[in-house]
Formats: sequence, structure tokens, C-alpha cells
Amino acid sequence: MNTDLSQVIQSIAITFPAFLLALVVHEYAHAWMAQRFGDQTASWNGRLTLNPMAHIDPIGTIVLPLVGIVFGGLMFGWAKPVPIDVRQFSNYRKGLFWVSFAGPLSNILFGFLSTLAFFAVQIYLPKSFGYREAMIALSQSLTVVNFMLAVFNLLPIPPMDGSNIVLSFLNYNATRKFLELQQYSFLFMIALMVSGAFRFLAIPVMGLAAISESVARLLFGLA
Repeated sequence: MNTDLSQVIQSIAITFPAFLLALVVHEYAHAWMAQRFGDQTASWNGRLTLNPMAHIDPIGTIVLPLVGIVFGGLMFGWAKPVPIDVRQFSNYRKGLFWVSFAGPLSNILFGFLSTLAFFAVQIYLPKSFGYREAMIALSQSLTVVNFMLAVFNLLPIPPMDGSNIVLSFLNYNATRKFLELQQYSFLFMIALMVSGAFRFLAIPVMGLAAISESVARLLFGLA
């Protein structure tokens, strides 16, 4: 029992900070890109920041992820959505695409950086360094969590970022029809979870992990 509790605490100490960091970077990227396209709404609402407190949703950012970690299931959660006013975009279609894609893209880049950190810690930090193993575990967790968050958010199902990416390519009539599907989004998610279709998301996640590892090995001269 003590061993199980110790493992749970260790898992929370490594996985939850990685999840929180990935979410914060994701939301900040949305806010930053929106500002680049002329929309100051996120900035005015205090969301153009890397301060986690500005992005935390009590249920989605804390309760559900912790429940997932403790019970060893799917770690699922979300942050407070970044307020965006598409009417302020200097270019609607480009703005909608890049603001939506900025979140997943930031997680992909963060995942690659985490892979580099994983190799750097192993190569340059001496084994006698007290926090070496913790830093290795954190960088591994950051890599997986960021790639998972990126892939999951690219699903073309509202309110995922992938749905807004799709909208950026649709005309008015197609947009109206696509938006009508939003009322069924929850059912789509439940169907994917019950059917086990979510397990296929592991394929692109592992693909990104393999690519990032290959790049890291090349950069560190380990290939």
C-alpha cells in the first residue's frame, strides 16, 4: 500500500507539472498569435502570459488530470479557453488558421525541446547530481504530454483547434453546416472513447516522439 501511494505521489509530481506547463504554453501561443493578427482581446483579459494562474480551470486543469493520474487512466483536461474576437483579425482566414494552429504547433515545438533536454541531461549532468533522475523523468513526461496535447487538439471536432483549422478553409454555407455539428461534439467524444478509437492517437504521438529522438541524436552526435 505504501509502495502504491509512493508511486502515485511520484507520478503526480512528474506528470502533473508537465501537463500544466504544456497547457500554459498552448494557451499562451493562441493569445500571442491572436495579437499578431490584430486581436488584443486575450491581452486585455490578462491571457497573454505564461503565468499558470491566468489559464487554470479548476475542473479541467486540476481535478480531472489528477483523477486520471491517480487511477492510472487517460489523463484528460483543459485550460480556460483564450478569448478570441475573429472580427479583429487583419486577415480572417489566415488569422483563424494560425491562431488555431498556434496551440498544437507550440506543443510540438515544446515536445522537441523536451526531447533535446532529455538527451542533454543524460549527457552533461553527472550521475552524482541529486535531481538528475527527476529531470530525466520530467523531460520524458513533457515530451509525451506535449505531443499528446498537440495531436488531440488537432482533431477536427469542436471545440478542438482542429475544427477551427477546418473552418478557415470553408465558405459561408459550408461553415454553417459544419457549425451545426457542434451540438453533437460531446456525443462524438463519447463515441471515440467508448469505441477505443482514441488509442489510434498513439500512432502520431509515437511518430513525433521517434522523429524528435532521431533529430536529438543527430544534434548530439549520437546517430
